[in-house]
This record gives sequence, structure tokens and C-alpha cells, in this order.
Amino acid sequence: MEISVDNMGIDAAYSGTQKCISCPPGLAPISFSSAAMKALNTRKTPVPSWYLDMSMVKSYWGADRKYHHTAPINMIYALREALRIIAEEGLQERFARHLLNHRALVAGLEAMDLSMLVPEAERLPTLNAVCIPEGVDDVKVRRSLLNDFGIEIGGGLGDLQGKIWRVGLMGHSSTRKNVLLFLTALETVLKAEGIKVSPGALEAVSAVYS
Repeated sequence: MEISVDNMGIDAAYSGTQKCISCPPGLAPISFSSAAMKALNTRKTPVPSWYLDMSMVKSYWGADRKYHHTAPINMIYALREALRIIAEEGLQERFARHLLNHRALVAGLEAMDLSMLVPEAERLPTLNAVCIPEGVDDVKVRRSLLNDFGIEIGGGLGDLQGKIWRVGLMGHSSTRKNVLLFLTALETVLKAEGIKVSPGALEAVSAVYS
């Protein structure tokens, strides 16, 4: 989804290339505002960590070429290709695709009488937190999805462990095919566990896509 870091006044933002960029993991794109750069350049004490010494990283990628690390050249080529694919699709089209697939997924889940953890206005189209129905074995369902259908979803973290499933629709994986496959697989697994699932998920999804 669109994140206007300048308009939103975000001084520092970072991510991982394995998320919606759909590049292999290992790089962390990062953005600093002019205010953050000023704070970086005028700090009075040395950075205690070599790994996160952004002063050295800035010099490494600048004209000084001050050594900080050996650049992961293959990863940079991979990132370039991933960004080329993004540019080919178009940012607005990419934003719209993620939102559409998210809406379809939610429609299918709600048709199955499953509910979302987060209120609609606060949801991310890329990461869907689905409440686990009472009496459902979290780990057993996720294991069945992985072993029987090749679908891996995340479990809840911290206080939400055992209470939600985390279903990602990011980058290359955010497709109509994956939405339909996941919903069909989840319905099959839940029924096998003796959980009553309301019919109509695929009809609800089709209504969104049409």
C-alpha cells in the first residue's frame, strides 16, 4: 500500500526485501528524512554498534566509499529485477491488486463465519489477522495446510499466540489463485477437524472479483 513518508512526516522507515517487493530476503531498504540525516551527522557520541553504524553506512554508499561491509552484489541484482517488475506492473495497479485480493479474502472468510481481528478501517491488505474459531487446534490446522496443500500461514505472536492466524498476501503471492486456493484448503481442513463451516465462500469471493 502507498506510504508517503515525506507527507506523513516519517523520519526513518525500513522494510525487508522479502515482503511486498518479493525479492529474496537479506536486504533492508531504508529511508531517512533530512531531519534524520541532520541528527545523524551532528551526533556527539560514537555509535556503539558496528552493524547499525549508519554514519559508516552513509559514507560507504557515498563518495568517500568508507568501508563498512562487502556489498551483497547478487542480492542487489535481485532487488533491481524485483523493482523492474514492480515498475512494469505500475505502483497504482499494484496497490489496487493487493487491496482487491484482501477484500476477496475477507469476504470468503466472513462467508465461512470466520472473523478478522482488526477493525476494517485499520486493516492492512498485505497481512490478514484471522481469529481462530473456538475449539480449533491452531498448530494442527497450520500443519495440515502446509503438508496437504503446500500453504504456510503464520500463527499469532505474543499475547495472540493460539488466537489468530496471520495470512499474508504480499507481492507475488497476492493473487486471485492463491486466495481461492487458501479458502478452499482452509474449508477442507476445518471440515476434517469436525468444524462446521458455512457454505458460500467462493460465491462471496466471486462477487468481489466481479
